[in-house]
Amino acid sequence: MHRSGVIGLGQIGAGVSTCLARAGLLEAVYDVRPDAAGRLEGVPPVLGSPAKLASCCDVILLAVISAQQVLDVLTGPSGIVSAARPGLNIVLLSTVSLSDLEVVRQTTDAASIGLIDCGVTGGPSAAANNGLICFVGAEADRLTEVLPVLDGFAQQVVHMGGPGSGMAAKIARNVIVYNAWRAGYEGAQLAAAAGINVVKFAQAIEASSVGGPTIWLTRPDPATDGDELRLREATLGLVQKDLAAALELGGALGIDLPMATLSRQSARAIMGIDMFEPSGDGIAYAGKSGSANPAISATPIKRT
Repeated sequence: MHRSGVIGLGQIGAGVSTCLARAGLLEAVYDVRPDAAGRLEGVPPVLGSPAKLASCCDVILLAVISAQQVLDVLTGPSGIVSAARPGLNIVLLSTVSLSDLEVVRQTTDAASIGLIDCGVTGGPSAAANNGLICFVGAEADRLTEVLPVLDGFAQQVVHMGGPGSGMAAKIARNVIVYNAWRAGYEGAQLAAAAGINVVKFAQAIEASSVGGPTIWLTRPDPATDGDELRLREATLGLVQKDLAAALELGGALGIDLPMATLSRQSARAIMGIDMFEPSGDGIAYAGKSGSANPAISATPIKRT
C-alpha cells in the first residue's frame, strides 16, 4: 500500500509532494492555505482536512513546523486520529525534541497508527532532483512498509536505528550546521578586524561550500530588505527551536554542548539580525554586543 499524502506544503512539503507526484505515489495533500498546491507541478488540490487525507492514504508525511502543529493535525477537529485505521503510517519530517516526539508517539500508539521519525536535510533541492537525505528511526518492519514512499522523494535513506534515532540524528546534524554558522561569524569578525573586505572573503568561502549559508553576510541586507529580514527571523525561530532540542538531548545523555549553547545565545548576531552595519564596499560589524536569545520553552538503504 503506497498511497501517500503530504500535510504541510512549505519548502520541504512542497518538494516532497512534487517528487511523489512525479513518481506516481501522491494521492492527496493538505495545508492550512487552500491554494498552497496551486503552483506545484502534478500536485492535486488541497483537501479540506487532515481526516479527509487520512481516509484515502496509507502513508502520511507530516512536514509542519512545530510539535504543537503536529499534535493539532493529529487530534484537532477533523484530525488524522478521527480517520485512523489499521495499517496507517505517519512519517514525521518535522524536527521536534525527543520529549515532544514521545508525546506524539503516545498519541499515535493510542490510535494504533504507525509512527516513523524521519529527519531530513537538503530542503532547497527537495523538488528539483529528489535532493533530501532521510535519517530514519523505526523498527525494520515498519521501515519496510514506508520505504517505497521514502524512495519516491529522497536521494538517500539512512536507517539510523529504532524509534527516536532518526530525530536524534537530525538534532545532532543541526548542532553541526548551526555551530558552523557561529564559526563563520567569528571568522568574518577576524577578517574584518584585519582590514579584509568581508563580502569578498565570505563569497570566496561560500564558493567552496555546499548547502546553506555559513556566513549570513553574503545575503541581502535585512536592514533594507523586508523579505530577507522575514527569512532570517523565520530561520532564527528554527535555530532556537532545534538547538533547544539539542541541549535537551545533551542534558538527558550527560553530554555538554557549550558551542550549541553559545550558538543559541548569539543566534541573532550570527545571522546578522542585530549586529551588522553596511560599510562602503563590504560589511563591518558594529562593535557592539549582540543580544542573547531568550530561552524557549546508520545504514544507507539500498534501492532495487
